[in-house]
Amino acid sequence: MGRLTTALGRGLIAGAAGTTALNAATYLDMVLRGRPASSTPESTVDRAADLLDVDIPGDDAQRDARRTALGSLLGSAAGVGAGAVLGAVRATGHPRGAAGTLALSWVLAMIAGNGPMTALGVTDPRTWAAKDWAADVVPHLAFAAAATATLRSWPSEA
Repeated sequence: MGRLTTALGRGLIAGAAGTTALNAATYLDMVLRGRPASSTPESTVDRAADLLDVDIPGDDAQRDARRTALGSLLGSAAGVGAGAVLGAVRATGHPRGAAGTLALSWVLAMIAGNGPMTALGVTDPRTWAAKDWAADVVPHLAFAAAATATLRSWPSEA
């Protein structure tokens, strides 16, 4: 297998591990603070469907279920995609070390997770309160830690 293919495969696995950690951190925050799930994934699906002039089929309950599922799938795709990019960048030999990989993976996760929602006008991070930032930054740090640990678990990646 070629070096880039190996790096992409490892990145996909790291992205999946990071996404699992992000979801766990998010759900733990919901448990600890008693806060509801964010509606931004569903709003992102609605906005994208409007822009693409696509109807989500079904009755109200079915549409709501599909919007929730599509929002979750988009989040998973963003995390796995961020991992693939991380793997590809690491194939160049950069960043070196755990701290650099952690920082890059956090930035990629923040961009992949928030970039589309911000671009679509679903959210505006400039208006977020400190608690909103904490609810976003901490899970993305969990993503970065898990993705970094996963990538560095291969002997040639340490």
